[in-house]
Amino acid sequence: MLELGGQVVVVTGGNRGIGRATVLAMARAGASVAIAARDRAALEQVAREVEAAGRECLTVACDVADPASVEALGDSVLERFGRVDAVVGNAGVAGPTRPLHEITPDEWRECIATDLDGVFLTFRRFLSGLIERRRGSLIAVSSMTGKRPLWGRTPYAAAKMGVIGLVRTLALELGPYGIRVNSVCPGAVEGPRMARVIRAQAMAQGISESEARRHFTDPAALKRMVPADDVAAACVFLASEAAASITGEDLNVSAGMVMY
Repeated sequence: MLELGGQVVVVTGGNRGIGRATVLAMARAGASVAIAARDRAALEQVAREVEAAGRECLTVACDVADPASVEALGDSVLERFGRVDAVVGNAGVAGPTRPLHEITPDEWRECIATDLDGVFLTFRRFLSGLIERRRGSLIAVSSMTGKRPLWGRTPYAAAKMGVIGLVRTLALELGPYGIRVNSVCPGAVEGPRMARVIRAQAMAQGISESEARRHFTDPAALKRMVPADDVAAACVFLASEAAASITGEDLNVSAGMVMY
């Protein structure tokens, strides 16, 4: 039931981290994949990995905060594949790590525009086709920070909590059309981006990087960070028929950091 053979999946932010892992997991499950990100060179490298696995791949340079860019993404995907079965709204930025009174309006707007508006615009672009076919799966990558505080990350937390609200409400709207809408809430995902977050947390709070890292591991039930492949596996599950009765959910993949 986790087979995605014949499906077409769109993944935004598919050039690195969770996005790259999700693209490769979808391809291994049998899907053709369209991947979008601002960095075209990194997309091409991922595309080569997908094609080496024997799956079809389309790369599209796209800024998910720009409505015209997202519209063009949809045009390219539908011209190539004719339809879409699942969309993973993963593209995002970390945003600043500082107290709110030190965060500029431009920094706030950039984070909200990419992490929240980007999901809205991406999902919206593909809805008409999904509604017409009366099936499909929309998956947003939120965060455990959409459920619990993280010091100095107010724009990011607001955006990720907004994603959860978007997903729950859209699931209610689209249920009559047989379309499922869910979010995945990763914990601290091991990799370069998390290393930058830890460094910023350490600098902003005047603590060592090892202590900042422990803030992300010690409270977790499994006492560790999360591999990107584990988040990708959750996305494949939500795109598959194994999740046919699951909608409106926010699925934690947090090593037990968040249990609600």
